Amino acid sequence: MTTRPLSDRDYRSLAAFRHALRGFLAFSEGGAKAAGLTPAHHQLLLAIRGHDGPPPSVTEIADALQIKVHSATELVARAEAKGLVARAHDDPGDARRAVLTLTDDGAAKLAALSYLHREELRRFRDQLNDILGALG
Repeated sequence: MTTRPLSDRDYRSLAAFRHALRGFLAFSEGGAKAAGLTPAHHQLLLAIRGHDGPPPSVTEIADALQIKVHSATELVARAEAKGLVARAHDDPGDARRAVLTLTDDGAAKLAALSYLHREELRRFRDQLNDILGALG
């Protein structure tokens, strides 16, 4: 770790990074709302679809979203009620363990949002490259 004092340029770069990050989050939240989703539902759909391996459990989704299991359970219940996700109890050893999959409607909404996000992330990447390059 360097002990040199931060320069004005460093502070400007850090502020620019925070600004860019907030801009991306605002874009993402606005896109979710325009698609008829809450930002939390969008994150849930993406966490389920992007999970590496077999369909994730509620506990795995809580970990991916960095929320408590009971909060993930409530989020899943709301998404299930909206027809976005399906919950299946397919572990004969543990009837409490449920795995999550996207419904056709949830998958379609996620796909539409993901195309938009991919383009915005490409723009964001270029912006971050400039910002991070200024940090030296």
